[in-house]
Formats: sequence, structure tokens, C-alpha cells
Amino acid sequence: MMAHHRLASAPDTIRFGMFDAAFDPVLTVASGDSVTFECVSGGVEVMPPAGSPYAIPSALQAIHDSKPERIGPHILTGPVAIAGAEPGDTLEVRIEAIEPNNDWGYCAVRPLAGTIPEDFPERYVSHIAVDRARGVCKPEWGPELPLAPFFGTMGVAPPARYGRLSSREPREHGGNMDNKELVAGSTLYLPVWVPGANFSVGDGHGRQGDGEVCVNALEMGLTGTFTFVLQKAGDAGAFAWPRAETPTHYILMGFNEDLDLAMKQALRQTIDFIAARSSLTRVQAYQFCSLAVDFRVTQTVNGEKGVHALLKKGLLF
Repeated sequence: MMAHHRLASAPDTIRFGMFDAAFDPVLTVASGDSVTFECVSGGVEVMPPAGSPYAIPSALQAIHDSKPERIGPHILTGPVAIAGAEPGDTLEVRIEAIEPNNDWGYCAVRPLAGTIPEDFPERYVSHIAVDRARGVCKPEWGPELPLAPFFGTMGVAPPARYGRLSSREPREHGGNMDNKELVAGSTLYLPVWVPGANFSVGDGHGRQGDGEVCVNALEMGLTGTFTFVLQKAGDAGAFAWPRAETPTHYILMGFNEDLDLAMKQALRQTIDFIAARSSLTRVQAYQFCSLAVDFRVTQTVNGEKGVHALLKKGLLF
């Protein structure tokens, strides 16, 4: 019987800014089970100052007080193991629901980061009011904007040979993909690299533009519910990079520190996907991409830049 679990961010259920195949899971579930993750976001350097109208959530304060080891910028809740997962399998992550769990978020510019750090050398942090009931946010300096929440970082444990990785760079295991298409109702597919898969999530975004150019979106606490379905090796065809789909599109991704090479990877992933599912040859699939597939810049700020392809469902299959 499928079960539902709940996992809150706490000092003993999070890792701050890192993925590692050696991390033990904090929870083990069965294929078909769902988990609701109550996630928090932000280091002490981006918290509202004393006297601010914005309160730091107690769960986030407890994590700060515990002074956890930190490598990268994201508080990741997990990892959660899926019983029976083995390297070569695929973990299907159905994103059932995502809701803000705080009444503010932040967006920051920091030295040596972002797309044009040479133009903006000073730290600048904006705390942004969130109206959960109305589904909007409003910076003090700008217009009201609709929320479109998603998790910027979702990933399994990386290959063991990589050792401990910062959460900053997206790689084969997923991680900090910052793909705003991955809202509730979409599905992420991740290749499994270690027994149990060991999924972690965090980096809640209330909304984001493609590119995430200043290095942050609307960073905030989100609560998300995911259903995990294990696809055993051979069931659906093994692949080495994250893929996704929405109700309307298939999504293929590329990551590289060179944006041109990220584009080439996303294009090759799309050609492979089309050729495997249709009667088109690779050269015909290449032409089809030029005729009918949209390639978008996912983000340009995570060291490994991202490009994602959007293939509309129903055009080929």
C-alpha cells in the first residue's frame, strides 16, 4: 500500500550546500510513496536585519544556530532513499504540489557572482513581501508580480567517484538546475547513481525569470509534495542526464560552464530523445529541432550554465 511521509527541515534532516554519495538517508520510502518536504531557505548573510517586519522561521533559525557544515548556498532537505533503487535505474519524481510556507523571500546580488559581476561589485539584498493568499509578491522598489513557485534544486546523490560536491553546480545527478518549468504537475526523471538514489530538495523559488541573471530568484521557503516511482534499468531506457516533462512539453537539458556547450548538450539530448521515440533519423531529428523545438537559457549563474529544450507534446508522439 502506498504511504505518505512528511519531512521537515531541521538540523538533523538537512545538508547545507552539498551532495555526496556517502551521505546516509534520513528517510527511506517505497516506490510509489509520496513525501511532503517542508523546506527553508537562506544563510545568515541574507536574513532580514533586526527591526525588520519579516520574521525568521523557527526551523530556519534552528538550523543557523546549529552551525552546520556548509559548502554551497542551498539548504537541502534529505536525502530520502527509495528502497530497491540501484545504479542504472531511473527515479521518476512526480511534483504533486508546491506552496510557499513563508510571507517573505529575498533576492541578492553579491560580489563576484551573477552574470555581469563586473557591473555590480557591491552586495545588495532585497527582502520581498509575499502574499500567499493572493499568490503574489512585491519588492519595495517594484511592481507586484505573480508567484510561480518551484524548487531550484532537486537531485539524487552524484556518482561516488565525485566525492563531496557543492550544491551550486547542476550535473548528472540534477541539483541546482533552476528550471522554472518544474512547477507542480510536472515530472522530473533522474538517473540513479547510488543504491537508494538518495533524493534531496531545497532552494525554493517563489518566481524566476529564465537566466536567473543576478544569481538569485525570489528565494524563499516552500513546501512540496513529491511521489517517487522507481523505473528499473531496461524498463524505460537508461539515460545519463536529467529529463523532465510538463502536461504540455518534454524537457531536455544541458549543463556546461560554456553556454555554447550547454546548448550543444541540450540539442544532442533532444535529438537522441526524438530518434529513440520516432521513426526519424538523427539528421531528420536535427532538422525537426530547428523547425519546432524551443531552446531556452535556464540559468547563467551556477558555474555550470544551463539550456533546456521544450518539445511540445503531440507534434511527433
